[in-house]
Amino acid sequence: MNEILNPAESQALLLSLQVSSVAIFSALPFAFAAALFLARVRFAGKTLVNGIVHLPLVLPPVAMGFLLLIVFGSRGAVGGWLESHLGIRFVFSWTGAALASALITFPLQVRAIRLALEGSDTNLGEAARTLGARSFDRLINITLPLALPGIVSGAITAFAASLGEFGAIITFVSNIPGQTQTLPLAIYAALQAPGGEAEAARLCGLSILLALIVMTAGEAANRWSRS
Repeated sequence: MNEILNPAESQALLLSLQVSSVAIFSALPFAFAAALFLARVRFAGKTLVNGIVHLPLVLPPVAMGFLLLIVFGSRGAVGGWLESHLGIRFVFSWTGAALASALITFPLQVRAIRLALEGSDTNLGEAARTLGARSFDRLINITLPLALPGIVSGAITAFAASLGEFGAIITFVSNIPGQTQTLPLAIYAALQAPGGEAEAARLCGLSILLALIVMTAGEAANRWSRS
């Protein structure tokens, strides 16, 4: 990889993979819980809650980044408390980039898991309940296996989308080489530099290759989970 990419480009690639991995796997339990709640529970205001969950899909990413800056910035209500009491700092950090990516791609995971749950046979859980299976047993042995295709599909789709996230990350954590500069931000930085077109083209090609690998792996994992 170092023969093809310079150290800064290699760092941007590895940081992208790190940010996307942490974003997806940290959001997955919450996405599963939200999908299960929306798929199985009937309540007033469900449409509104569903809309709020999917809001990151329709809001401009820059707006999401600005909202994160207000809430989790050093002077934000949550961010200021976390930094002063727990030493946790999201702004201008790769963890902030992971947080932004997690929120932006969260609806993709929720939707895929919810569709898998809604398309499954709910009579299996009811039959298990009548046979004495407890809620946790039904969750582990019935609900999770039924949701597996959605979990796999949602996680991989969200991972691919996270690799391309730009607006929310640059607004929330800026474009700092070695700390917050993921592949999309590295492409942007190369385009801003005189004569950086070749570097930008090389990074674009890498992004396309990476996306194709992830989506191909996702299709293979989908087939495996459904077999």
